[in-house]
Amino acid sequence: MALRKIISDAQTGVGRVALDVAIKMDISHGVWILKDRPTEDSVLPEKYHLDEMPTISYPKCAEQNVIDSDGTVIFSHGRLTGKFAYTRKVSDKHT
Repeated sequence: MALRKIISDAQTGVGRVALDVAIKMDISHGVWILKDRPTEDSVLPEKYHLDEMPTISYPKCAEQNVIDSDGTVIFSHGRLTGKFAYTRKVSDKHT
């Protein structure tokens, strides 16, 4: 089975790299992002074709991304906390 779409949180690090790879390799990409496209380091550029949530609620955005994905991968250097722990919780809920 070929990779058809990359869904990423669009934040800094591996999330942004995944979207850059998708663009470079002409792979469909997308994700729900918070209203007005805020990220950890700036406002996400328009080159990333993402859908804005009507809210700035991270929990709602994270859950919608889990629902719209076939799988969720979380990379961590230790125990999951904060938004990463929440994403795992909703991922477990929707499996």
